[in-house]
Amino acid sequence: MKKMFLIIGKVILVLVAFLLAYLLLVFAVPYIAVNNEDVEPAEDVEVYIKTNGVHTDIVVPIKTDYKDWSTSIAYSHIKSQDSTMQFIGIGWGDKGFYLNTPEWSDLTFRTAFVAAFGLGGSAMHATFYKEMKEGENCIKIKVSAQEYQALVDYIEQKFQFDVNGKPLLINATTYGQNDSFYEAKGSYNFFYTCNTWANNGLKVMNQKAALWTATDRGIFQHYN
Repeated sequence: MKKMFLIIGKVILVLVAFLLAYLLLVFAVPYIAVNNEDVEPAEDVEVYIKTNGVHTDIVVPIKTDYKDWSTSIAYSHIKSQDSTMQFIGIGWGDKGFYLNTPEWSDLTFRTAFVAAFGLGGSAMHATFYKEMKEGENCIKIKVSAQEYQALVDYIEQKFQFDVNGKPLLINATTYGQNDSFYEAKGSYNFFYTCNTWANNGLKVMNQKAALWTATDRGIFQHYN
C-alpha cells in the first residue's frame, strides 16, 4: 500500500511539474517576437487577424486578383447563401470542439480532454463577412502579393480535399447563417492550438508574430 501511494505521489508531482512548465511557456515565450521589420513593403492585399477572445481567425478578401476563395469555400456552403459577402475568416482547430461547443456552456470534460491531448480530428472553420471593422480584436495587415500567396498556400495545406480537388464539407448545423466547416489535417493539442496555427500563418507572411503561442493574446500583444 505504501508503495502504491509513493507511485501515485510521483505521478501527481510529474503532472504538476508539467502543468507549471506549460504555463511558464504559455506566458513567457509569446513575448519573444519575430519579424519585427516588414521586409516586403508592398501593400497589395489587406488581411485581418480577428479574435473572439479565445480563438484567432485569419480573415481574407473573398476575391482578389490573386485568389478567388468562393471557388472552393462556396457561398452555397452557408445557410444564408449570401453572395454579397466580401471576406472569409478562416480558422483551424479541434473538430469536436468546433462542432460540439458553439457556446462555452456546451463544453464537456470529454471534449476538452480529447482536444488537449491530440486525440481527435481537426476542422477548418470559415466565417463569411460583408465588411470588417478594425478594433482591439480585429487588426488589419497590408501584405504584398507574394506574402499573400504564401498565406494562401499555407491555408490550403490544412484542408482535406476530395477527388475533384474541392474541400471536404462537414455537415454542421450548430453555428450561424454564415459559417461552414471542412475536414482538415493534423491534430490540436496543448502545444499546437488554433492560435498556434494562426500565429504560424503570420510567420509565413513575414508579419509580426510570437515565436510560439497557444493563446490569442500571444498574437495580439504584438499589434495592440
